[in-house]
Amino acid sequence: MDHAEYAKELFYEGYNCAQAVAAAFCDVMDLDRETAAKLASSFGGGMGRMREVCGTVSGALLVLGMVKGYADPDDPEAKSAHYARVQEFGRRFREANGSIVCRELLAGVPVSTGGRPEERTPEFYKKRPCAGLVYSAAQILSEMLENDLP
Repeated sequence: MDHAEYAKELFYEGYNCAQAVAAAFCDVMDLDRETAAKLASSFGGGMGRMREVCGTVSGALLVLGMVKGYADPDDPEAKSAHYARVQEFGRRFREANGSIVCRELLAGVPVSTGGRPEERTPEFYKKRPCAGLVYSAAQILSEMLENDLP
C-alpha cells in the first residue's frame, strides 16, 4: 500500500488528519506509529479544532522536517532550502485543493465549540472532504520525497 492510501486508511481508523498523514510516513521518518501520532496530535482540525492551517498540511510538513529539515541554526542556506520545500508543498496543496486553511476547506461544515471532536460516523465522513485531503497531502508529499528533493 502506498503512503497516500495508508494515510487515508489511518484517517478512517480514527486518527486525526495530521496524525494520519504523519503516521503513514513512519517508515521514512524511522519512527513508530505511536510517536508519530503523538507528535502530530495537536494539529488535527486545523490545530486543535481551531480550523487554522489544515492538519494534513501540518502533518506533511512534520514529515518533511524529519526527512529533509535542518537542525543547525547557523546554517542559513539549509534553512532557506527547507523553507523553499515547505513553500513548494504549500503551493502544490493549494493548487490541488484551493487552500491550506482548514476553515476554507471545510466551508459550510458546521463546527461545534470546545475541544471534543465529533463522533466518527458515516455522516461525519459524508459532510467533510478530510479523507480526500489526507490522501492529497500524502500523495503530494510522496511525490516530493521521491522526485523533487535534493
